[in-house]
Amino acid sequence: MKTIDFDQLKSGKKAAMARALAQVERDPDSRATLDLLNRAYREPQAQVIGITGPPGVGKSTLTNALIAQWRALGRTVGVIAVDPSSRRTGGALLGDRTRFTTNPDDQGIYVRSMAARDRLGGLAGLTVSGMVLMRAVYDVVLIETVGVGQSETDIVGVADTVLFCVQPGSGDSLQFIKAGIVEIPHIVAITKADMGAPARRAMADMKGALNLAGRMGSEPWDIPVLLLSSMRQQGVDDLVAAFDTHFEFLKANDFLNGARHTQARQWLEEAVREKFGRVGLGHVEGDLDISPADSPFERLYEISQAFQGRWGN
Repeated sequence: MKTIDFDQLKSGKKAAMARALAQVERDPDSRATLDLLNRAYREPQAQVIGITGPPGVGKSTLTNALIAQWRALGRTVGVIAVDPSSRRTGGALLGDRTRFTTNPDDQGIYVRSMAARDRLGGLAGLTVSGMVLMRAVYDVVLIETVGVGQSETDIVGVADTVLFCVQPGSGDSLQFIKAGIVEIPHIVAITKADMGAPARRAMADMKGALNLAGRMGSEPWDIPVLLLSSMRQQGVDDLVAAFDTHFEFLKANDFLNGARHTQARQWLEEAVREKFGRVGLGHVEGDLDISPADSPFERLYEISQAFQGRWGN
């Protein structure tokens, strides 16, 4: 099958993105794929937004509303929807077409479902590669995780801005203050605000939880807690404005590049651990230190080649 290069990917056509993602899945270690990923990694343009929260909180409905809002503003959007996995096939169980109502002829929006499979972090194995490709093409990249639990905090390792969604009357504020979850969000949204008093109580609970965790008033970024009703389009414009404000905050304070470099280093470490195990990771720990200009995909390839040269295939 013919490979795709970066210039073809930058055309912004859905077919080009689909071919690029298929190429990464099919032949991740080929020179053509590495060149594509390396170039995309070095030329980011999008803000990457992660949406997480318990199942049933309304993440997919909110994603629909956000897509419509961004497209109305003329922004292009790439979406990675991480779904539960089919035990029989290993594929994405829900599938993006059953949950998102996007115009198939609109070249400014691309949605890709990915199966979480056996990963506990709420993301799929292809998420980082897919994010890097989309980040180089679209204005906004949105990643919706499969759910949230104490182990499902990987979204922090791929997104610039993380939104945590809370459903009124669900006890999510108690879940939030458990270890791990408390460190996730940059923005909190109370969904289904049309419920009235329960939504306002949930908002007060979340502000209290943030204060208790020391995440309001003591950090450079003061986490906003917003009331949303995606079905009524209530508060969606405020949420988009909060995303924009956080992105400008990251850039203005020189946090964005540093955070992305840290993410790349963490991804590389996890990729080496998955490929060669803990013992293998120990052998190459010094090689994991990459500069901001280095591509983690190229470094993983170099480490893999070194392993093969030392111990064979």
